[in-house]
Amino acid sequence: MLPLNQIIQGDCVNVLATLPEASVDLIFADPPYNMQLQQDLFRPNLTKVDAVDDEWDQFVDLAQYDAFTRAWLSACRRVLKPSGTLWVIGSYHNIYRVGAILMDLGYWIINDLLWVKSNPTPNFRGVRFTNAHETLIWAKKDAKARYTFNYHTMKRMNGGKQMRSDWHLPICNGAERIRVNGLKAHSTQKPEALLERVILSSSQPGDVVLDPFFGTGTTGAVAQRLGRQWIGIEREADYIRVATDRIAAVTPEADAVEPDTEGRNAPRVPFSRLVDEGLLGLGQTLVFDRDEEYIVFIQPEGKVQYKDRRGSIHQIAKLITGAPCNGWERWYYTNERGELAPIDDLRRKLRGGK
Repeated sequence: MLPLNQIIQGDCVNVLATLPEASVDLIFADPPYNMQLQQDLFRPNLTKVDAVDDEWDQFVDLAQYDAFTRAWLSACRRVLKPSGTLWVIGSYHNIYRVGAILMDLGYWIINDLLWVKSNPTPNFRGVRFTNAHETLIWAKKDAKARYTFNYHTMKRMNGGKQMRSDWHLPICNGAERIRVNGLKAHSTQKPEALLERVILSSSQPGDVVLDPFFGTGTTGAVAQRLGRQWIGIEREADYIRVATDRIAAVTPEADAVEPDTEGRNAPRVPFSRLVDEGLLGLGQTLVFDRDEEYIVFIQPEGKVQYKDRRGSIHQIAKLITGAPCNGWERWYYTNERGELAPIDDLRRKLRGGK
């Protein structure tokens, strides 16, 4: 059985080997970056920068780091469900090596995304550009695997616009930054807003989210708040104590755990059903992208007529654009107020949406 909602102390490769194969829906990994710092960093006022110099980020050379990366990515791939996905975050120090190893192991990269920091730490020495972003790679087990992507949830979070791959979010500071005796509990604590997007975009309520480098428990805290199950793996006892107390104070948010009823996993609604339910009528006109140059007439059996061509809403949309596209989002009807509205509003109504 899976050790749900627990933190397991130990090396992640060894712990992952004890978990059932194909048992996890989503993995978020924030591994050591192998920062390779050669000397202390100081601000212009000669105060020391609190940089990442922890023992767990130290590797003898790149070959050792690559072997470490290959081991934990292989272990993650074994426990990931066929429909599951993996997110890994890194900086220029490591992310290119991680990406190459991901591909070597058979993962298929879906997206790379940028976490653009709205308040990055300046480059105090003035010898290069300020490092104002980190990279996230989102991957699935293989090229043909189906996976969860809650497109409409992300669109709602982005003010009704398609969410892009550049995420502008502040670094973890202020009240969110966990401190023990006035010092940072963890040098690379990630903001909850970042994990919220990862988890809401690529999992459903009740799914199992695993973090092999659990740290102070950001992944577990956000997963629990969003109604997901979670598993954390962490070596350091000090981090585990902080994470345990942190997650114990988190309760699920009732308005944050509803599944995306409009994504790939939503109930199928054929276009013909809109006619059967009386929401549209035979012979009624639809307009493509609000452009009255492109008008079709609704025909029996869920077809539409455009000039001398007859086909589905998707086939005729492809004919007009010259490329595959989603007809649900491109065709408009005239609603009861005399306004043009996307036919997807009617599909949403049949699915029980608002």
